[in-house]
Amino acid sequence: MCLAISDKYGDVPSADIMVCSELPMGAGLGSSAAYTVCLAAALLMVCGAISCPLQEGEPTARWTEEELTLINSWAFRGEQVIHGNPSGVDNAVGTWGGALRYQAGKITPLRRVPTLRILLTNTKVPRSTKVLVAGVKEKILKYPAIMNPVLDSISAISQECQSVLEAMPANPSPEHYPVLEEFFDINQHHLNVLGVGHPSLDRLCQVTASHSLHSKLTGAGGGGCGITLLPPDTSPLAVEAAKQDLCACGFECWETKIGAPGVTLHSGSSLSAQVLHALARS
Repeated sequence: MCLAISDKYGDVPSADIMVCSELPMGAGLGSSAAYTVCLAAALLMVCGAISCPLQEGEPTARWTEEELTLINSWAFRGEQVIHGNPSGVDNAVGTWGGALRYQAGKITPLRRVPTLRILLTNTKVPRSTKVLVAGVKEKILKYPAIMNPVLDSISAISQECQSVLEAMPANPSPEHYPVLEEFFDINQHHLNVLGVGHPSLDRLCQVTASHSLHSKLTGAGGGGCGITLLPPDTSPLAVEAAKQDLCACGFECWETKIGAPGVTLHSGSSLSAQVLHALARS
């Protein structure tokens, strides 16, 4: 990427690049896309292909839509180096943030979406996306009359979920969360039917259900990670109890949010003490 950007936009000046990540790598959470998006933005900015949007006194700033499109195109090339034939979804989310819809190769950013609290749980069970995708394809070819309606139902869940998410910012209501929880449950059952579930993910769903929380797999399935929706009225005690029970199963668990902004330029004053310390040591 560095050589290609240098060739197209002029030499990238000599630079040290330090990468810090709180994402577990190889767990289906898009860590490679987060890396390529940040790397593309940094290289494009230092060689002058995109502007430095940060004004004096501002803690953070983002690039124009045109510049974000350029960042995303180079980040996708980085993903191709790493994965060969990626969908482009992960780098698009990393670039623009928020949420998007992916269907038949078309990526559509959703209009305003809420920031949702979740538990992110890594079962630590390794899996191969390639093998899982091949297994789903084999099932569809073997039982088309059974499996195609399941896929149609999953598509309908996605469409309904999109409608709910886009309605939430303008009309926030506690009633939206039970609907999303039902979508989580139905979707997880469908994914098990497709063959991308795993006993570890079933255990994750059982543990969180015992705390009245709803979970589903994320990523390719077959192990990997799951997400648990945390409605606004979820008590801190319930969240902590669920985390402790999940960790007791040998899983790793973090509380985080989805729907956050995409790639952002930060001033030194906005960086955490941990990052500043790492920079000082480099």
